[in-house]
Amino acid sequence: MMDLNRAAVFVRVVETGGFTRAAEAIGVPASSVSRSVAKLEGELGVVLLERTTRHVALTDAGRAFFERARDALVGLDEASDLALDAAREAHGVVRVALPPDLGAQTGTMFAELALLYPRIRVEVTLTTRGEELVGDLVDIAMVTGRLPDSALMARRLGNGVNKLYASAGYLERRGVPRRVEDLAAHDALLMRAHAGTARWELTGPKGVEKVDFVGRLVADHMGMIFDAARAGLGIALLTSWFGDKSDLVPVLPKYSIETPVSLVTSGGRHLPHRVALMRDYLQTALSGRCKEHGG
Repeated sequence: MMDLNRAAVFVRVVETGGFTRAAEAIGVPASSVSRSVAKLEGELGVVLLERTTRHVALTDAGRAFFERARDALVGLDEASDLALDAAREAHGVVRVALPPDLGAQTGTMFAELALLYPRIRVEVTLTTRGEELVGDLVDIAMVTGRLPDSALMARRLGNGVNKLYASAGYLERRGVPRRVEDLAAHDALLMRAHAGTARWELTGPKGVEKVDFVGRLVADHMGMIFDAARAGLGIALLTSWFGDKSDLVPVLPKYSIETPVSLVTSGGRHLPHRVALMRDYLQTALSGRCKEHGG
């Protein structure tokens, strides 16, 4: 059976560019590094390195062995970290990004989490751009809408249901839309619209119907859209878990837009134990909300 320590020494020689540098990095004499690599070559029956007085170079066999051995050693390190994490009680900070319209309703959810994992501390950011922060500023983000191709890892929660709402005062002043085409004569409050315009593709009794808007107000924060709708500025497209619990009036209640909802983490193979636990907890807690509203 091959000695893994010798394989690790060989990988360090290649990564550092020589026996002396590898010996300094490991903290052993250069002669010990040289003997270790020689014994590995003897075990394998191939020459891995071409040695000169100034440097070492990989043979074809050495290059093939190095690439596979390096990946295998990284995998062993990650497996060791996972085992140690699992053996310890989860602890530390987990940074989570949630959409603003959901964040205000999650206090109870995180209170339950605190009882389950008393040593995990949660830092929540409310933003509609959570996927842009993953890996740098947050560990996990809940994202609505289709994700761009990226190295991020996504777990689908279901679909969020978005419906139209307006204040009673606005509808009294401007009239109640009876058909989708009636919406074009109304003021719209838009989230993250491109150049101030947006198209709502509403699904209802007639299938998918489309209407284009130039927004009366465009914002990237759902709280601002909600406040503007309550103030009578126009008709807003809000998630039903947000709008249904408000004093706003549903508009064309048989019509809606469903958007995918996902939990996103960084694309590395190894997640810290606390982050994996948080992801699994959020998946269970939030999937119920999406399914409840049509996901």
